Amino acid sequence: MNNIRLSGVCPISLRRYIVAGLALIFSVGFAAFVAPKHREAALPSKQTSAAQPDRQLVGVWTPPAGLVQEPIWPGAAPNSSLERGKAETVLTRWTPEALAGDTSQAVFNVSIPTMTIFPPKGHSTRAAIVVFPGGGFSAVVITSEGTEICKWLAEQGITCILSKYRVPYTGHHWDENCNCGVVPASPNALQDAQRTLRLVRSRATELGIDSTKIGAMGFSAGGYLTAQVSNIFKLAYRPVDKIDQVSSRPDFAIALYPGHICRPGRRIDPDLHVSRSAPPTFLAQAWDDQVDDICNALLYANALDQEGVPAEVHLFARGGHGFNLRKGKNASAPWPTLLQSWLRSIDIIG
Repeated sequence: MNNIRLSGVCPISLRRYIVAGLALIFSVGFAAFVAPKHREAALPSKQTSAAQPDRQLVGVWTPPAGLVQEPIWPGAAPNSSLERGKAETVLTRWTPEALAGDTSQAVFNVSIPTMTIFPPKGHSTRAAIVVFPGGGFSAVVITSEGTEICKWLAEQGITCILSKYRVPYTGHHWDENCNCGVVPASPNALQDAQRTLRLVRSRATELGIDSTKIGAMGFSAGGYLTAQVSNIFKLAYRPVDKIDQVSSRPDFAIALYPGHICRPGRRIDPDLHVSRSAPPTFLAQAWDDQVDDICNALLYANALDQEGVPAEVHLFARGGHGFNLRKGKNASAPWPTLLQSWLRSIDIIG
């Protein structure tokens, strides 16, 4: 396992450690696709307050002041006829732990996918990262796994591109009708992810970035999207313009508490054919994640290793699901520092 760097364990016999870890996971049961938990994961943690109730309003999400949200498709998105036609809505929840302000938002019924560019602050590293928030392919958790992440990356001198991809039912998701995981007829979220990476690379000169330093970063369901774009290079849609001749392969990948990879039977997603052309990858997940089992990170790391792709894996004792940049006492809190060190080690930042 020369290609896996695994934190928190002795480097001797790492393969035995992973096998033992998988055995432990499987002995406690498979919990990655429990519908109620995935719905909760789509939202910021709820703080009950009669004075500050949740607000879900019809309307298009608005990016932070001074930033522009732009459509990623020149016309209608592929397979747009499959969309259910509901208007986009934004849920606002009171979250005093937010990094800016005291609310967080999640976006539902996205039919016009967009990207929002956060330019670097101060010195530019000329690197860029496309961020895919989570939400179980039911919503896009746009604040804690989107704008807050992009603002932090911009402070590190990295151009951040926030993806608001299509939802719902646009990726592997839980269906309460059959009480099972369902693969959609059209992979609309993957289409949007590929298109966004192509757009960013095609505009590298305009954005002041190095076209060989464009990464993908995802959280939860967004982590699954990151794994998909890291291995699925064939167009998931019919080309619409010259931009679709540009590569969608990220040059590096970051997946935090990924889901949807570990399927029933404790097997990796059969549609995710891990390639030796996958980029170097940073993975982080917590043992006490009750939404997406840690087998998601372990199975993916092992598959990358089998193809000779370097992966850095951090497994935290505590952190649950949805650990992000917000302050807490969980063991997962150091992940931003660990990520910075990894990005330096692969020459993405100085």
